[in-house]
Amino acid sequence: MSDELVVLVNPAARGGRTLRLLDPVLRRLRQGGRPVSVIVGTSPQDALGRARAAVAGSPGALVAFGGDGLVHIAVQAVAGTAVPLGIVPAGTGNDIAGALGLPRRDPLAAADVVAAGAHRVVDAATVADEWFAGVVACGFDSRVNERANAMTSPPGMARYLVALAQELRSFRPIAFRITLDGGVIEREAMLVAVANTSSYGAGMRICPGARPDDGLLDVLILGAMSTGEFLRTFPRVYRGSHVGHPSVTVRRAASVTVEAADVVAYADGERVGPAPVTCTVAPGALRVLVPESTL
Repeated sequence: MSDELVVLVNPAARGGRTLRLLDPVLRRLRQGGRPVSVIVGTSPQDALGRARAAVAGSPGALVAFGGDGLVHIAVQAVAGTAVPLGIVPAGTGNDIAGALGLPRRDPLAAADVVAAGAHRVVDAATVADEWFAGVVACGFDSRVNERANAMTSPPGMARYLVALAQELRSFRPIAFRITLDGGVIEREAMLVAVANTSSYGAGMRICPGARPDDGLLDVLILGAMSTGEFLRTFPRVYRGSHVGHPSVTVRRAASVTVEAADVVAYADGERVGPAPVTCTVAPGALRVLVPESTL
């Protein structure tokens, strides 16, 4: 394995506004004398191909400079290998970075973490033939994602807020069948989240107790409720206090299958296809560069 840091860049992160931070980040990474190269994909598929080719050369680390979507691509390349994943958060949410103890809003501080080289072994999981490091969403939240992705305006998080308001007008509880290590739960629910780490959606602590190194996935089921009750309950997700609501069920399992009609699953914010989907944890599948204080 070489000492080289390979930086995978998303030029569209935050509408391209974060590219001005790339040069300072690269200078910080090079301060210790390590070789640093940059790869930029023309599309998600091209970025993944370039990342996999880089990892095949056994660099010192693959560093994702972007948001959770780019981290998701990087995870496809490094999961199950000995190449560590570095993260320099430069997206809107940066939930995976935050869950691993990385500075979510300070790219230069994150670059210092990468340069220091301390790593932690954590779990990853698979769904629909893809790896994920964060959360799989099924139900109301994934339908909001579907709606937002079909819109061209407004930009950024505002688009998701508009999509959320629109989805609320027509949303009805969904009949889910959830298989957890062989046990089955059947119930109507607003959403089901399968989590390796605790948050998604720019700070929503959907599964606040999820740990990325316990060999299990946290499964949260938010049961059926009226629109009014949902509006009162859902904001509590930012504090993680929603788990105390009587309609919330949390379970842990190594393998989870979620079945429901007309539901599309999203993993780390990326569309992975319609239900049914099966999520399976892979203990210790990722090496992640983290602050020494978190070890």
